[in-house]
Amino acid sequence: MIFGIYKNNQAKLTRLCSAFGFGIIAAIGCLLLYRKLEGADFGLWVSTMVPVGVFAGIALLIFWLSNKPSIADFLIAAEGEIKKVSWSSRKEIAVSTFIVIVLVVIMATLLGVADLSFKLFFTEIVGI
Repeated sequence: MIFGIYKNNQAKLTRLCSAFGFGIIAAIGCLLLYRKLEGADFGLWVSTMVPVGVFAGIALLIFWLSNKPSIADFLIAAEGEIKKVSWSSRKEIAVSTFIVIVLVVIMATLLGVADLSFKLFFTEIVGI
């Protein structure tokens, strides 16, 4: 049962999304490998079949890892914890973002005034 699905009804979306994300990374890597092999002029067969084989191997590895009991149990537990999170409302996020932007602008203004004050003090008054 190397390629069996472990607890197939639990954390299905989490496993699929994780596998899809790793699959995208693998696909980009295989595309870069294809471009390197194509530039090295190994021939069409080698430059296409080597990345396809590498991608197939990585896809099997991702499938095996996502159904390995320890990793699958971790993903099941992670999905359970995410369901327990109390997410902020859209209004709370908008207000918090506005407060952060206003405070950043105020701090930038205060630091700019302090910088200009020190520049004026050291150039005009002290004469350095």
